[in-house]
Amino acid sequence: MTSTRNPSFANPDPCSHLAEYRQTHGLKGYSSLQAHLRTAPSGRTAIGKLPSLIHRCALCSLSRGRLYLCLICSSVSCSDHAAAHPRSNPGHDIAVDVDRAELFCCRCADQVYDPDFDIAVMVKQIVKLPERRASGRGRKRRADPVNFKDGGLREECFGAGRVVKIQPCHPWGLRGLNNLGSTCSMNSVLQALLHTPPLKDYFLSDRHGREFCCRGRRRTRRRGMVSGELPCLACDVAGVFSEVFSGDRTPYSPARFLYSWWQHSSDLAGYEQQDAHEFFIAMLDRIHEKEQPDLQNRGVGDCHCIAHRVFSGVLRSDVTCSVCGFTSTTYDPCVDLSLDLEPCCGVKSNDNSRISTLMGCLDLFTRPEKLGSDQKLYCQHCEVRQDSVKQMSIRRLPYVLCFHVKRFEHSLIRRTSKKIDQNLQFPFSLGMMPYLSSSIIRNRFGNRIFAFEGDESDMSSEFSSEFEVFAVITHSGRLESGHYVTYLRLRDQWYKCDDAWITQVTEGVVRASQVYMVYYLQKHGK
Repeated sequence: MTSTRNPSFANPDPCSHLAEYRQTHGLKGYSSLQAHLRTAPSGRTAIGKLPSLIHRCALCSLSRGRLYLCLICSSVSCSDHAAAHPRSNPGHDIAVDVDRAELFCCRCADQVYDPDFDIAVMVKQIVKLPERRASGRGRKRRADPVNFKDGGLREECFGAGRVVKIQPCHPWGLRGLNNLGSTCSMNSVLQALLHTPPLKDYFLSDRHGREFCCRGRRRTRRRGMVSGELPCLACDVAGVFSEVFSGDRTPYSPARFLYSWWQHSSDLAGYEQQDAHEFFIAMLDRIHEKEQPDLQNRGVGDCHCIAHRVFSGVLRSDVTCSVCGFTSTTYDPCVDLSLDLEPCCGVKSNDNSRISTLMGCLDLFTRPEKLGSDQKLYCQHCEVRQDSVKQMSIRRLPYVLCFHVKRFEHSLIRRTSKKIDQNLQFPFSLGMMPYLSSSIIRNRFGNRIFAFEGDESDMSSEFSSEFEVFAVITHSGRLESGHYVTYLRLRDQWYKCDDAWITQVTEGVVRASQVYMVYYLQKHGK
C-alpha cells in the first residue's frame, strides 16, 4: 500500500508486510498489546505506558508528535525514523500508533487496516466501560454498549477467551465506518452527511437516478464518446447511503467511495491526514459539478443541485465609506459559516480556561469592522480610496446550517502553526434572527431603510430562522496528530461515531469536546 495515487485501481491492495507479519506471528502481538491499551473517558484508545518503557524515539529521543511502537520488539520510533527500524531489524515492519492505537507499516510509511486488530481494540473499549449500580441491588453491572449488528455481536477477547455481548441499538443507519488509513476526517464528515435529513431522503429515494446514470455511462463508453472518464461520485455517495442504511450494523469500509474520491480530487489523494472542513467543502463542490450542468440557475445562491439546495445560503457584505457614508453592497453564496473563536474576553470556566459561545462568535462575525489603512476601498461617491467600515450579515439562511470553527492558526511571518484548544458552548436550539440582514440593517439605520431595501425584509420572512442541532464534528489532540470524531443526535440521544466504533454518550460528553464543525437543521414553519 503506497500513498501515491493510481487512477486505474478499483480495490485497495493489501499490505504484503502485514500479511507476512500475520503469517509469522498470528495474533500474539495483538493479544500482548491489548493489556496495555488505555481508554480515556472520551472513548479514545491509546497505548498506555509499558513497564520500563518511556514513549520516546529510540534514535533521536523525541517524545512528541507521532510515535510508533514495534509489535515485535516494542521499540519506539518517531515518524522520521520509523522507516529505519525495519532496515536495521528485518521483519520488524508492523507497528502501532501510540496516540491513536492504529496499525502502521514502517516499510510502506502508511497506516494499514486489519479487522482483527480493530476487534481487539473495540473489545478493550467495551470491557472498560464505566460500571454502574444495578437498580435495587448492591452489585455492579457494566453500562450497556451499542450494538454493531442486528441480533448482537459476539467477539472473543484475544488470549482471555472472554466473550462480550453488545446489546441492540435502535436508530436506523447508525453504522461505524472503518478507518482505511488516516481517513477519520472523511469518516466524520460522511457520518454527518449520512444523517442530514434532506440528503438522506434524496439518496435513499434514488432521486439521483443511480441505475439510470450507470446505464447512460455504459452507453457512452461503448460508443467511445469519452476517454478517461471518471466514475460518478454522486453514484458512489448513493452507494454509501445504501450500505449504511441496509440494516447491517457491522462496520462498513467505504473503500469504493474513497478511491472514487481520490480520482475526483487528486490534491486530496493519499493516506496523509486531511482537514475535515476542507473535505466537506470539496465534497459539496464535486456533487455540484456532477449535477450543475443539467440545471438552470436563476441568480446568486440559486443553484438547484442537491448540495446547494441543502447547504447554500447567501451572505451580504456592506462596506460604508467613513467620510461620506456611501455604502457598497455585495451578495455571495456560501455553504457554511467560518467563525473565529472569541478573543481573551470570552467566558471563563471553573478551571479558568477560556470558553467561547456560538452566539458570541456570531456576534463577532456580524460586528462592524473598521478596515485598516492598507485595505482602503474605492468610494464611488468620493471617487478616491477612503477609510471604510465593513459589516457582514446573512441575507438568506440555508435549510441545513453548518458552522466551521477556526481552530487552526497559521502565521506566514513566523512560519508556525498551532491549534486553539478553546472550548465552544453551543445551544441545541438556535435562533438566527439577530444575524439576518433585515435585523442588522434595522439596527443600523432604523425602519426607514426598508423604503429602499424591502427585499431584505421579504428574505427574512421566507424561511424559519429557528434551527436544531443534529451533528457535531470534533477534533482532539495536536495539530500534527489529531483525530476527528462525530457526535450524532438521533431521537434526542447522542451517539459517538469514532470510525468503526459507535457508542451512546451523554450530553455532557458532547459539550466537553472540542467542537470543529456543527450542523443545524431548520425547523418547520415560523
